[in-house]
Amino acid sequence: MHTFGFPAFAQQLEYIHTLAEAKQLLTNLGERAHYILGEGSNTVFLEDFAGSVFKIAIKGISLHEHPDYYELHVGAGENWHALIEWCLARNIRGFENLALIPGTVGAAPIQNIGAYGVEIEQFIHRVEYLCLSTDELKSLSREECQFAYRDSIFKHQLAGKFVIGMVTFRLTKSWQANARYAELKELSNPSAQDIFAKVVQVRQAKLPDPKKIGNAGSFFKNPIIPLALYQQLQQRFAELPSYPVNEQQVKVPAAWLIDRLGFKGKQLNGIHCHVTQPLVLTNDGSGTGEALLTLARQIKQAVKQDFAIELENEVQLVNNQGLVHV
Repeated sequence: MHTFGFPAFAQQLEYIHTLAEAKQLLTNLGERAHYILGEGSNTVFLEDFAGSVFKIAIKGISLHEHPDYYELHVGAGENWHALIEWCLARNIRGFENLALIPGTVGAAPIQNIGAYGVEIEQFIHRVEYLCLSTDELKSLSREECQFAYRDSIFKHQLAGKFVIGMVTFRLTKSWQANARYAELKELSNPSAQDIFAKVVQVRQAKLPDPKKIGNAGSFFKNPIIPLALYQQLQQRFAELPSYPVNEQQVKVPAAWLIDRLGFKGKQLNGIHCHVTQPLVLTNDGSGTGEALLTLARQIKQAVKQDFAIELENEVQLVNNQGLVHV
């Protein structure tokens, strides 16, 4: 149930099909350790978990058509990629740049998933959730979710205090192709289906299939650094890529930093830094949580030493009691 594939066990596993069921199951936990799990594609269980795991299985897609936009109410347990296919089959466009991102719809706003110049926040209208501290059903607007790069209120003020039940999306009918990023620039006047197909092709070529090789996608976030630091680094590394964030900050690709330091293809006790995408760490089946943390820390320390940049893990790492950081 987690794509990295370490042989971890929990004390209890429960499926949640509705928020009412979540309320019933989660009310009397007290201080007992627990973890809310989607498809396990952004979570690594480093060892056995001394508590309860609650797997989100809230399903359902409801479509409402308005003059200028489509409104979708989607259960948190729906598969994200399958939702994109469902939309494109009905000529509902906008999600195509986010194709093949693994995971559930409910996990998408937590992480503010993004790829190829698009982030999910631009489509979110509301997020409905159960507040575990008050047992109340609540809902947040897009603004109230406090979205940022791979970030949201669910990772901060609400961390450990919520179960998402439904996400409401709004997708405009006046669709425009977003093909300005990376390999999508090769496309000429693309349709949404063209963009979808290209994103799927590129991701399958670059990234290991978690059904074949244990991994959890990008292990580290792409760091956002001060412009002054980037200009200093540019004097040493003229080819260092960057993407403007605002007048004071730029985003640099973590994969480039890791590759530059020679980690691509490196392995440690069954944990590998992938040969075509060094941002992805993989498990060949013999790896351990300890080996994963060791290699991740080696990468993090080397990047800090050489570039003065602090990498942050994007993947959720869970030990015996709960979340930990590299």
